[in-house]
Amino acid sequence: MFTGIIESVGIIKEMATAGTNKSFWIESPLSSSFKVDQSIAHSGVCLTIEDVGDNIHKVTAVEETLKKTNIKQWKPATHVNIERSLLITSRLDGHFVQGHVDTVATCKKIKDRGGSHEFEIEFPKKFSDLII
Repeated sequence: MFTGIIESVGIIKEMATAGTNKSFWIESPLSSSFKVDQSIAHSGVCLTIEDVGDNIHKVTAVEETLKKTNIKQWKPATHVNIERSLLITSRLDGHFVQGHVDTVATCKKIKDRGGSHEFEIEFPKKFSDLII
């Protein structure tokens, strides 16, 4: 579980494709503190740490994740928001967020509200019970 509060920003240093999966080496100030098999949110998407080096870590996005997120657009030099999973003893400064993606929505309209924006989003009806 995550709060949705970004802790750090990483930058993609390298990437590789293996079959339908894409792996990324991401450099961030938090990378050295990660452990293999931890779940870390990368721009809101939960990915598992596979390897850790000096200020760099590796994650892989499988085909389903690539279909349902913008990760397929990542390339070297892309900036990625980083958030560690929630500790049950932590203050909740944001919201409970899983980081698991069920579907893709389409932005149909953006209205300028004078300092903020209102987005009209369309998504498959079968997911309507999951939307808050």
